[in-house]
Amino acid sequence: MLEGSILQQMEAAHRHTTRPIRFGVYYKNTLVALCHALEDHILTDDGTPLVIAAFQQGKWYLQEAERYADIAQCSCQIAIMAAAESGFAEHPTSQLPNVDLVGLDAGDPVAQEWHLIILSPKYTAMVICQELSEADYGSVGVPTSDLERKFYGLWTFEPELVQETAEIAIAHIKKYNPELAEKLTADKQQIVPSMARSENLGAVVSRVVDYLQTGQDNLSIPTALQKQTLDRNLVSNEIQAFLRMAQLMDMADINNPMAAAEVVVLAEAIAQLLDLPAWQIKRLRLAALLHRIDPLQKAESVLTGGISTRYQEDAPSCPLTCPLVPGAQVLRTMPRLRAVAQIITHQSEWWNGTGEPAGLAGDEIPLESRILALLADFQWRVNERKSSNQSREQIFTQALDECKQQQSNRFDPKLVDTLTLLVMGLQQGLDLPIMTPKFSAGIWILDSQWDSHSKISEQIGSYFT
Repeated sequence: MLEGSILQQMEAAHRHTTRPIRFGVYYKNTLVALCHALEDHILTDDGTPLVIAAFQQGKWYLQEAERYADIAQCSCQIAIMAAAESGFAEHPTSQLPNVDLVGLDAGDPVAQEWHLIILSPKYTAMVICQELSEADYGSVGVPTSDLERKFYGLWTFEPELVQETAEIAIAHIKKYNPELAEKLTADKQQIVPSMARSENLGAVVSRVVDYLQTGQDNLSIPTALQKQTLDRNLVSNEIQAFLRMAQLMDMADINNPMAAAEVVVLAEAIAQLLDLPAWQIKRLRLAALLHRIDPLQKAESVLTGGISTRYQEDAPSCPLTCPLVPGAQVLRTMPRLRAVAQIITHQSEWWNGTGEPAGLAGDEIPLESRILALLADFQWRVNERKSSNQSREQIFTQALDECKQQQSNRFDPKLVDTLTLLVMGLQQGLDLPIMTPKFSAGIWILDSQWDSHSKISEQIGSYFT
């Protein structure tokens, strides 16, 4: 990591905090898909954001300059950093009143970085990275294929982190152009991004997933092994998009910010009591992390203008009359996550058949959906009482009693019995440590053959460490 780069400054600022930044390694094709998705979202959204970009070299900016002319029409201000080259400042886009160029010195470490930072009144997003050095590539050497070039960094929707990075970037711009830095600071202060309004974030995530899938479909790579490697990198980022969305939804819920993490740990404990196989536990864990995405009423395929019929065609065990949960609809576009989408879709079914969306009853409801429904309800009831003066034992007892009142009606009675065993253990001192998931590119690799009946890769177990 280059000393003095924005990436290095971010890492240093968080190194000794409770939330250190964990970076991943991304192929160029993944970053292109991510950036194009975020840029095109600017063109379709009415948020008029502040945009700060870095292109490493002026020639890369010039290749995208026409595109940035369109982006400028939808933005309040754009600042572009790059090592100045011939034509860098003369292009018509560079002359637009709300576009400012920052010609970086050749030795500036930021000239080796690739940034896209978006601060909108409706959402935040960023991609920030720098290319691996020859030493980082090791014995395999620098790749000959442009798409296989690798970059070290991260991408995120997290408002606080995006704003913090924007401040670091503006401080760097100040060294070259104090007046521009002052203007960017003023623009930033006028923009108060929402924490994670689902109706906005869902549209961004949907577009990111669409573009990643398109990038995956359009790859033209010399060897099958190289294509498989790039495919997996794209898939890992599709999953990250959903996980980041779920994380921000929890953060935005000030009354229950640990819902996903707590449901995950409860689900793992129940799964162990039920002696479920490892692959099913991993699938349940992922569904628990994503179980709150179903309120995303706008999480649609932005490329097709709505939910594609292929989502319903691919939906396993779901009647044609079953209206799919909107958040799960986007998950269904990913073959590896269709089973997870199925679990999330049917968590609102009732044991007696009066639930939604398909009116399934009893064992017709997927087991993981039944588990998720019960534990999400139990977690919510426990969380509601945390601020009371009741003891831990009293809180668990009351929450369990309320769940028991709905057994054989809403919940599977056998699962309620299993939850009773777990609660007895909790009341006797059993500790279920809550850990937050780490989002970095290298851990979301899925087995390419995984579907609703086969195992998920062991690496998915790296959610918690």
